[in-house]
Amino acid sequence: MFKVGDLAVYPAHGVGLIEAIEEKEIGGSTLVFYVMRILENDMKIMIPKNNTEAVGLRSIISAKDVERVYSILEEKDVKFTPQTWNRRYREYMERIKTGSIFDLAAVLRDLYILQMDKPLSFGEKKMLETAKTLLVKELSIARNKEEEEIERGIEEIFGIEEIQTEPEPDMLLEMKTDL
Repeated sequence: MFKVGDLAVYPAHGVGLIEAIEEKEIGGSTLVFYVMRILENDMKIMIPKNNTEAVGLRSIISAKDVERVYSILEEKDVKFTPQTWNRRYREYMERIKTGSIFDLAAVLRDLYILQMDKPLSFGEKKMLETAKTLLVKELSIARNKEEEEIERGIEEIFGIEEIQTEPEPDMLLEMKTDL
């Protein structure tokens, strides 16, 4: 299915590069593994070649699927069932683990919409960032665009303006003179 040099998506970990295909003897049987390096964090994963479907290893999405992802993100008429944050967290985590980019996009959309209504729990904030990172990486590769451009586009969908994280140099000077 995959060959050395291919990019693939491993559920909940993101896009990785197939660096090698190796045979290992385990319990008296010889198994073939894909050796994959996750691009986001350089983690190496060995995936049994005969188990790729079960673990959800898949190719990068097509241009047609990119459009469907954006349609999911742009859908704002979403109904939420009242539930505790930890139940919602478990449900979203299960959807992320499916490996489906469409489930991932729906989780990201839901968390952004939920965030507009009420503060997210720490776990939900972390999940929002994880979902965004996974989605941005794959979309940037699928569309052959910079990650920053993809991220800006997603934030525009939800009306999020860039937040300034560091004070302006002039503000720092004013802060020092106040001391």
